[in-house]
Amino acid sequence: MPLNPSSNPSIPILIKSCKTILHLHQLHVHIIHKGLEQDHSIISHFLSISTSVSYSTSVFNRLLNPSTFLYNILLKIFSKNSQFNGTFSLFNRMKQSDHALPDKYTYPQLIKACSNELRLKEGQIVHGSAIRCGVSDDVYVGSSLIDFYGKCKEILSARKVFDEMSERNVVSWTAMIIGYANFGDLENAKRVFERMPERNLPSWNAMISGLTKAGDLKGARKVFDEMVERNVVSFTVMIDGYAKAGDMVSARALFEEAPEKDIVAWSALISGYSQNEQPNEALKIFLELVSVNVKPDEFIMVSMMSACSQLGSLDMAKCIDSYLSQTSIDILQAHVLAALIDMHAKCGNLEKAKTLFEDMPRRDLISCCSLVQGLSIHGRGAEAVELFSRMLDEGLIPDAVAFTVILTACSQGGLIEEGWYFFDAMKNKYSLVPSPDHYACMVDLLSRAGELKAAYDLLNSIPLEPHACAWVALLGACKLHGDVELGEVVANRLFALEPQNAGSYVLLSDIYAAANQWLDVSFVREKMKERGIRKVPGCSCIFTEA
Repeated sequence: MPLNPSSNPSIPILIKSCKTILHLHQLHVHIIHKGLEQDHSIISHFLSISTSVSYSTSVFNRLLNPSTFLYNILLKIFSKNSQFNGTFSLFNRMKQSDHALPDKYTYPQLIKACSNELRLKEGQIVHGSAIRCGVSDDVYVGSSLIDFYGKCKEILSARKVFDEMSERNVVSWTAMIIGYANFGDLENAKRVFERMPERNLPSWNAMISGLTKAGDLKGARKVFDEMVERNVVSFTVMIDGYAKAGDMVSARALFEEAPEKDIVAWSALISGYSQNEQPNEALKIFLELVSVNVKPDEFIMVSMMSACSQLGSLDMAKCIDSYLSQTSIDILQAHVLAALIDMHAKCGNLEKAKTLFEDMPRRDLISCCSLVQGLSIHGRGAEAVELFSRMLDEGLIPDAVAFTVILTACSQGGLIEEGWYFFDAMKNKYSLVPSPDHYACMVDLLSRAGELKAAYDLLNSIPLEPHACAWVALLGACKLHGDVELGEVVANRLFALEPQNAGSYVLLSDIYAAANQWLDVSFVREKMKERGIRKVPGCSCIFTEA
């Protein structure tokens, strides 16, 4: 029998005052010595502040007849720590108990566990169990089910639960909005939002989040401006939305306007600059963050590594490496390690990049491609090909992006034979259909090597019209190798594809000038005048020699 908690009034106070796991263990020893380990009230306080799943389970397992209340506390601990199997094992044990029965507080924890793992089948079973238990009509159970079905994109099931609820609260309404937004049905999300009897900050934030994800920044900003109250989440959602749309001016303006900035807001702005290829701005914001004593997390550091890769600054890469070594960030996390390899490879510290890559617990395609790119950028194309070939031999399955990377490496290294090999392997061994980018890589490779006819024949063999950059690469090669005849043919194709692009006319004019065909130069210039095409002052097309 549980003891009377009123006889031990100081124990709950002591439990709440525990600051470390050691203090909690010491107090647990005291509880055992006092013969209070079967006191449900005391143990409920103890479990409520414990952060260790294994330790909480061991304390719970010493109870002779745990109550429903205690089962629910442990279920919450399991669910909060993403212990899916443990959550359901405990639930099954609870159902077999003679002293505890599932109630309306039990099911939200089970549904949350299913939501975290997107376990649709198991969630549907829990839903059926809640109906049989007679608690499915509870507002918290119903809200949890709406959230679960919304996350699983079973929007009709979510709406059915919502419509059948006899009582709804702001959480139910917000969950339905989020469900529609995740499903991409913004019209219904707006309808639910407009019908809400009472709106809170999460419901407003859910609406602007759904709109930004759908790319409707104008609509999102309208809702944002209508908000009576905003928090850091509101600002961060809009900052991230603008950043993803490439509007860093608006993103920065909102960041400066935000009365409060948390680590997520800083991360949204820094990653925005990095993703939009503004590495110097990313660095400025990072230095500002450090100056106000905000500790960067792994996501900010990954963004900084990406910015450093874009700058190609070896000194900056060393600084970031040194900074990381002074933090508690786990660099063995896949996304952190991949960013580190990419940074060192592109900044020229190839030995460091190779060491990190070879020491990876499990080498992946992304890191392999980063190292291949780094090697090819720094003139080590043969090593890039050797690495890529070794990874294929070890069972790595390349995708379309990987083939773009290796074909570019072959092009930069002038490796024609290897380029043809990978191009054929892509089609015949890995059953991938080459995209215009892959053809462009091959055209660039052949053009650099002076095989202009082969490049032209390859372009003409593409099932779909290749994009203009492939033809521009070939026209540049015609200029480089002085091939007037083919240059005319290629230029005419470009005139049809991009009739207002001055670059193609200028290239053809240069080809004629190099061959001393001044009448043809005049003809091209006249044609530009007739079509109202002007060369932009100070700009020119540059093609790198092989």
